[in-house]
Amino acid sequence: MAMVIRVRFKRAAKLYDFDPNGLELHNGMSVVTETARGVELGECMSGVMDVPDERLVLPLKPILRIATEQDLAMQKRNEQAEKEAFDIAIDRIAEHKLEMKLVDVEYAFDHSKIIFYFTANGRVDFRMLVKSLASIFKTRIELRQIGVRDEAKMLGGIGPCGRPICCRTFLSDFTPVSIKMAKEQNLSLNPTKISGLCDRLMCCLKYEQDHYEQTRKRMPRVGREIITPDGSGVINAINVLEETVRVRIAVGDSFELREYKIDDCQRPGQDERKPRPEEDATAEDAQQAAENAEGGAAETAEPKKQEQRPPRGERPERAPRPERGPKPERGPRPERGERPPRPERGPRPPKKQADRPQDKEAPVKAEQPVVEEQKAVEAIDVLEIREAAKKEDLF
Repeated sequence: MAMVIRVRFKRAAKLYDFDPNGLELHNGMSVVTETARGVELGECMSGVMDVPDERLVLPLKPILRIATEQDLAMQKRNEQAEKEAFDIAIDRIAEHKLEMKLVDVEYAFDHSKIIFYFTANGRVDFRMLVKSLASIFKTRIELRQIGVRDEAKMLGGIGPCGRPICCRTFLSDFTPVSIKMAKEQNLSLNPTKISGLCDRLMCCLKYEQDHYEQTRKRMPRVGREIITPDGSGVINAINVLEETVRVRIAVGDSFELREYKIDDCQRPGQDERKPRPEEDATAEDAQQAAENAEGGAAETAEPKKQEQRPPRGERPERAPRPERGPKPERGPRPERGERPPRPERGPRPPKKQADRPQDKEAPVKAEQPVVEEQKAVEAIDVLEIREAAKKEDLF
């Protein structure tokens, strides 16, 4: 267990745990704390309390002191300087022609740096802008790109419900919201009706989602048959908030739509549910114990007779396999005779080198002597090969 106090630095921002450092603190008190970003002025949102170590992010930063009048005056001067820095940054952005929208400016408590928050469709090269701002303010400059949800939280506004938006008033963290939540709550899928000021799905869709999921598990689906006090019918619609169903029931030759509480209806076959094997076993054990108690005897129930299968006959013994004799040794391989030398080939015929024909009869006349010469050369080569083969007794 550790003694901690929770501090908030902005409106509707996340709460952080700090070490009280032996100071007497209470809810609503302004304190000066040491953070990862430097020295900052915050507001206590709780009293000193004990928190288990597993729920803390160690090590805890200490509370430096309770805020004095000088600290509060410095904070007001910082707020005034932020407005002036915002106007200067707007002019510099327009001068450098950067496609970015400046949202907010934040001064560090000790004037060690200035943070400019902006939004943009993509990445922005703001190196020249940083140099320009650093030459004016003579301090460290940081530019941070944020999303549209963070922009709405910083600027604030009125939501479709007519009240200030949740992220500006009390919502500290953004929870993921999907279109599936709007479908399960039977809301219109028109983007203008389920989107907030940030053009994203409204965060309030998450508030009732757990109730819808739990109630839908025990309610039948649309189109299923159900038994009502007036007879069986088909479900036409369901109302999760009121936990009612609208049923289409046949009345004479026509049909009517009637609403019933889900507790007054039952699904077909719900009463005729077969007991589970475990329930059968416990019921049989209880009945058997009652019979034994009434008889006063220690007789045990006879076990159920199981059908006994006839015994299998003994398998005949297999004859032993005959022993294999030793493998015969292989003799040496016969030596191969020397191969006769291959006959020498004659000279290759010259390649065709025919000029382009100038008329239609030219190619026929040019190809004929070449073909005859080639046939004569091939015939001479065949004769020479046969004579050489006869000498070597190949044929």
